[in-house]
Amino acid sequence: MTLQQAYLVADIGTGNVRVAVANTTGTILGVASGDMRYEKDYSYPESIFFDGDALWSQIKTLAKEAIAQAGAVEFIAITATSQREGIVALDRTGKSIIGMPNIDHRGREWEDIAPDKHAIYMLTGRYPTSLFSAMKLVGLRNRRPELWQHVATFTSISDWAQFKFSGVIGYEHSQASETLLYDVEAGEWSDTLCAAYAIDLALLPRLYRSGSVLGPVLPEVASELNIPANAQVIVGGSDTQLAIMSMQPSVEDIVIVSGTTTPILKIADHYVTDDLERTWTNRHTDHSNFLLEANAGVTGLNYQRLKEIFYPNEPYELIEQEVSAIQDTHCVAALGSLLAGEKSPLTRGGFVFNTPVSHQLSRGHFVWATLWDIACSIAENYKVLREVTHHDKDYVWVCGGGVQSRVLRQFIANLLGKKVMIRANYRQASVAGGVLICNNALGIPNHLPETLEIIPPDDDNTHIEWYNEWKRSRNAFKSLDEK
Repeated sequence: MTLQQAYLVADIGTGNVRVAVANTTGTILGVASGDMRYEKDYSYPESIFFDGDALWSQIKTLAKEAIAQAGAVEFIAITATSQREGIVALDRTGKSIIGMPNIDHRGREWEDIAPDKHAIYMLTGRYPTSLFSAMKLVGLRNRRPELWQHVATFTSISDWAQFKFSGVIGYEHSQASETLLYDVEAGEWSDTLCAAYAIDLALLPRLYRSGSVLGPVLPEVASELNIPANAQVIVGGSDTQLAIMSMQPSVEDIVIVSGTTTPILKIADHYVTDDLERTWTNRHTDHSNFLLEANAGVTGLNYQRLKEIFYPNEPYELIEQEVSAIQDTHCVAALGSLLAGEKSPLTRGGFVFNTPVSHQLSRGHFVWATLWDIACSIAENYKVLREVTHHDKDYVWVCGGGVQSRVLRQFIANLLGKKVMIRANYRQASVAGGVLICNNALGIPNHLPETLEIIPPDDDNTHIEWYNEWKRSRNAFKSLDEK
């Protein structure tokens, strides 16, 4: 009997770790997931870290579960994707010293180390903050010298996972875009940027293109997972870029990737920056294009946590039913979104409703307000992209688990005045992108995923009043931040 060919895809996000088994057409045959585990680093005001050995053990455990679900298949390749900005520091033997996720801000105190931030923006395509990898290294060096003295190299989380599978260390270009040490337009590490942060060039691994074949899986890993020793380890990339690739959009399209955060990205065939430094410019994993980005910040994580409060044991279908029945909102939220042009996110937020509390106010209203906050934040960031570069198409693509809500998709369509389009693979977009990358690397044809739904804007103009109410509420919370 001929077994169907399959890929193993590790997807390491900000909140969750997933390992999936998918065939070459993108059908998911098995998937297992768990929480991403962090610890607080008390050496800094805003710092968390993860243990690389523990994460690798978790990845292998999840891989075994997914492989068992998939049944009899022939594994021909392995790849990985992960959160952006997160890194793992390694010693000379390849052992993990410390993992620093995207939400680690150990470098916050040293953000002014580089005096010419505009020059850095022009090279990196992003205003330099503690979000980005170089600042994590600066914070580690300046306050944890007992760890820093052992650092021989570092790499992104997805590249680290591929190193654990293959034994080959490298750094993929879309992930390198997030370091502040990489010239995004030139597509190479920058001496100038390394000097600005006093980072030795010798710490930087070799750059690899997404889709490069690193070599066969390590024998001991193949044996433990019971997969063929000739399965090839293939360079993946950032979860955002792979999610975009799974939609198979065109140049000039805009794609909204709704996950823990919500980046809004336009595919461009040339390097674009914003004179006001409000946007990011990233390397795409297709090797030829760039992604101009405005990011709404933490959105999906808010929704997930509020579901646990208001609907702890109920399915998403019930939430959708109750939220879609709401006609007149009694509640507005501002929950920490980030608008392009703001140098810091909203750190104080909450729900605003009339007092005394109305008997009509239900748990559904709080979720409605959360979805509306996400949609309004997306719309504000979309406006900035429109100011930096035109967008004349009458549609946008959306993907990611955050847009499983049809109510949210309709909100986005109404606020943007665009049709909202989703593919059949939108919920597992990063994994689907990993399949596409593996197919490209091995010369296997890709299948265009079906367009699952097209949602046009409706004719109801009440959303304008709701939008203005959201702006007033958000501005009130913002003023509390500034006091």
